[in-house]
Amino acid sequence: MSETGKLVIVSAPSGTGKTVVTEKLIRESNSVIRSVSVTTRLPRSGEIDGVDYFFVTPAAFKKMVKENALLEWANVHGNLYGTPKQFLETEQKKGNDVILVIDVQGAKQIRETGYPAVFIFLKPPSMEELKRRLKKRGTEDEAELARRLVRAEEELKHADEYDYIVVNDDLDKTVDTLKKILQEV
Repeated sequence: MSETGKLVIVSAPSGTGKTVVTEKLIRESNSVIRSVSVTTRLPRSGEIDGVDYFFVTPAAFKKMVKENALLEWANVHGNLYGTPKQFLETEQKKGNDVILVIDVQGAKQIRETGYPAVFIFLKPPSMEELKRRLKKRGTEDEAELARRLVRAEEELKHADEYDYIVVNDDLDKTVDTLKKILQEV
């Protein structure tokens, strides 16, 4: 582990397994944590401020944007979400690597800021396997499944913009690969 932790950006199409992979990586590592985002949406049952999200008012969020306190931010379905620089800097100074799971547009925003980060793109073994995983979830109807597959194909076009591309065909192997990447950089 280096003295200062790293910001680790992980992007992947829906259904690739990014949440399962990053949660396992965090569980198995002493100095890897999940980034905590700021949001204007209301807390859901059981969510804890400062653990799941930092819940703020729209006015407070806009102030953070104006003060350049967010590394990136986006409007998602009418709610604002962002990555607070102070959280990242505090955790990195403690020596923690901070994992931020974000879409390709958010990763592009971060890349354009010049903030030092390691960019990792998780790929499914194939589009057929991705379709199988999405169907197995049982959370999308056929139209939504088709939309997610089209979006996945678009996102896959950006994989070469990342520092590392990792195919998630086996959970343990994928997590081990991510651990090796974090040790090397």
